[in-house]
Amino acid sequence: MLVKTFQAASMPEALRLVKAELGPDAMILSTKKERTGGFLGFFSKQVYRVTAAIDPVRKPAPASPPQVYREPPPRERTAREEMESSMLAPLARELKDLREKVESLTRREEELRAETKLVEGAVDQEQQDGGINLKNIPRSDLEEIKKLLLATLAKSQEGDAKDVQWPALADEVALEGQSGADLLPEDSPLSRELAYSGVSTDLIRKIVDTLNNLPLQGSNQTVKGRLGETLGRLIKFAGTLKLKKNSPRIIALVGPTGVGKTTTTAKLAAMYALNKGNKVALITMDIFRVGAVEQLKTYSRIMGIPLEVASTPKELEKAVEKHSACDLIFIDTAGRSHKDKEKLDEMRNFLENRFQLEVYLCLSATTKDRELEEILNRFRIFQVSKVVFTKIDECESFGNMVNLLMKDNLQIAYFTTGQRVPEDIEIATPAKLADMIFREGAE
Repeated sequence: MLVKTFQAASMPEALRLVKAELGPDAMILSTKKERTGGFLGFFSKQVYRVTAAIDPVRKPAPASPPQVYREPPPRERTAREEMESSMLAPLARELKDLREKVESLTRREEELRAETKLVEGAVDQEQQDGGINLKNIPRSDLEEIKKLLLATLAKSQEGDAKDVQWPALADEVALEGQSGADLLPEDSPLSRELAYSGVSTDLIRKIVDTLNNLPLQGSNQTVKGRLGETLGRLIKFAGTLKLKKNSPRIIALVGPTGVGKTTTTAKLAAMYALNKGNKVALITMDIFRVGAVEQLKTYSRIMGIPLEVASTPKELEKAVEKHSACDLIFIDTAGRSHKDKEKLDEMRNFLENRFQLEVYLCLSATTKDRELEEILNRFRIFQVSKVVFTKIDECESFGNMVNLLMKDNLQIAYFTTGQRVPEDIEIATPAKLADMIFREGAE
């Protein structure tokens, strides 16, 4: 199996490179749009990365004269070696980028401190000379200036979310030396960020009230850190997947068409088989979508884990029994429209077997609130135990996720942030959700 990554300024150009080098039979494993270069987020360029794979076709060697010695062909790398190689290369690049970013941020922080001192000195001088009078500036303009300053500082310190500190520009922003119900008023920057993200008014009030009742964990705790702690109390987060002792844990992924169930299934299999060393098996029921089985076959071959195809409930039972010695069994189901009750009932009967399984509902983070509620109500017939939000990288606001999780008391398991396998999936945490809301507000 030959796996290569191509980069181009547009998706058609990247696909043309794939076809030119690997041929028309190449299998697209992942696509990702990202920005590279620039300085502190400015002047960066948008690029498209496409990872593709193909089985090399061995052609018969031409007859050679007996007197000519030929070197034996080099050993073809195994599928697992190709997978490890494709995983290590991005890691090396990320480490290099991270090191350069840390050095750049260190220099930028020193420059910002120097610039801040100059600006403060200039403002003091202007006030003394009568040139600037802050009292004459409308409060709405001051609030806008504060928000711009916050966004600028957030971008200058962009990196590890845990290291981003909200500056003490106003009493309602700084946490140091404050406690009790006056910590964050309803008309605070946090409330406005939650409203901008799409969180409903009732839930904003509940979040702020809960946050105000939490004890401060040190004088330097940030608003974002307290928001993460608050979300952890109001939303159920599944955490790390725990294994059973004497039987496999069987997880079936269901959801509407186009939310990325097959890719998410492959990511979960890779996360636990390659990263954690668990014994994993895959089963696919998606025999209706063109190329779905072949796509999962490619992933299973690269990862070196077994794949079974089940087209009837009996075949599904046999596949589960065949791999009963595994730690985990992931089942990929066919996408079904939440408005097609007949197809949903058919798949429910398919999954009602003698073995015990858990159902994870895959939802796209780009879906609007009303449609998310409708999808959840239609898929409740599967006794959904947990939720996976996909396409985080394509989402512009995250309030819809907060609304659904809090209103319906759902348990969230994972976020997926792109199409790369296995990199673009992570366990959902309160800190990650708070970080997404704050980063959105800083854009």
